[in-house]
Amino acid sequence: MILDDLVAATTRRIAQEIAAVPLATVQAQAQAFSGPEKPSFIAGLADHFGIIAEVKQASPSKGVIAEDFPYQAIAADYTAAGVDAISVLTEPDYFHGDLKYLQTIAAASTKPVLRKDFVIDPYMLYQAKAAGASLVLLIVAILSDAQLHDYYQLATKLGLEVLVECHDAREVQRALAIKPQLIGVNNRNLKDFTVDLKTSERLREVIPADIKVIAESGIKKPKQLAELQAAGINGVLIGETFMRAPDRQAMIHAYQAVVS
Repeated sequence: MILDDLVAATTRRIAQEIAAVPLATVQAQAQAFSGPEKPSFIAGLADHFGIIAEVKQASPSKGVIAEDFPYQAIAADYTAAGVDAISVLTEPDYFHGDLKYLQTIAAASTKPVLRKDFVIDPYMLYQAKAAGASLVLLIVAILSDAQLHDYYQLATKLGLEVLVECHDAREVQRALAIKPQLIGVNNRNLKDFTVDLKTSERLREVIPADIKVIAESGIKKPKQLAELQAAGINGVLIGETFMRAPDRQAMIHAYQAVVS
């Protein structure tokens, strides 16, 4: 199962990173971080349909998406187009990501930046804060209930907003136990890579209305945003579609137009 492989690779990577830069050092870096204050992504969803645009070079399901990867220019396009947040892959083995991408983008953009990775250790939350992230992803499927609770509390203490990712109703119930403000529904089944956009709509029905919901994966046409908004979804995370666009700003404006 690819999710198991991703967790195993992340576990090895974080062990190496801790050996190179001890936890105490990263904690001090996180505490000392004093970058420019970014707007709250969650607060912005109160009366606005949000768009998170993703900087992603590759994925396990699609392989290399962008042979040419001017990540700073891509993020600049997203910022100029007025997206609500920028997601940056930092997982190197399967997504060709890097924490330095996030650090550079967060320093240059006025938009909140999400660390998109497979968080399996508190160390990664301190890294995210030290690199300038405003949000982090916690994936319910790879965490125990205790980890989900503790990591959420730590992220909040660090001043990070949290996107809690679920794939099915059982995971939603586990997520609700930590009283999240923001749930992401991944329409892609990470066990077999199948995509069903209706997953977001089905799970929205079992998530309390006061919790904001982001639809992730499988969004390829502007009209899908209108359908998701009508179903009570509060925003979307779009990666591959924007990454492949010949004119990213024009495409983003087309998506924004249907939910403005």
